[in-house]
Amino acid sequence: MATDASRHDTPEHGHAANAVEWLMNDHRTVEKLFDAYEKAGDDDLAAKGTLARRACEALSVHAILEEEILYPAAQKALDKHALDVEEAYVEHFLVKTLIERFASMKPGDAGFDASFKVMSELVRHHVEEEESELFPALKKSNVDLVELGKALDNRNAQLRKKLDEAGSRNVGDNTLAFTGLA
Repeated sequence: MATDASRHDTPEHGHAANAVEWLMNDHRTVEKLFDAYEKAGDDDLAAKGTLARRACEALSVHAILEEEILYPAAQKALDKHALDVEEAYVEHFLVKTLIERFASMKPGDAGFDASFKVMSELVRHHVEEEESELFPALKKSNVDLVELGKALDNRNAQLRKKLDEAGSRNVGDNTLAFTGLA
């Protein structure tokens, strides 16, 4: 089994996982990155940079998965909850806007920690809403959550392959040590 925080070779993912379990596991992975960032010392800029980069990558992939696969399925199955899905799209837009800021910033720059804190707060709020409202509604719907989970897994593999080809995982990256996911 892979130990990389961005892979989903755990029992919660793969062939048996339904979409809700798959996404909740992804939420926990991102939360561990946020927690590790909060614990990093103010002068540990290498840790902060690595954790911010991994969080931004994980959130970018997660947003694509939800926007391409989950939200369209939810909008079809949950007509009365379409507004909740629209709110999720707006929250994704805000997080993506913050992620873009990190392209021109480095740890230690004015606003870096503040941007990361706001991004983590937005994401934690978004996760809470999905897990307390959207996911239970999906579980009660006629959506095939296992098939949706397979679609998430397949698209995730495609996106991760692109990240790997782009050199996403740098040699010496010790993100797993920071998060306890190793």
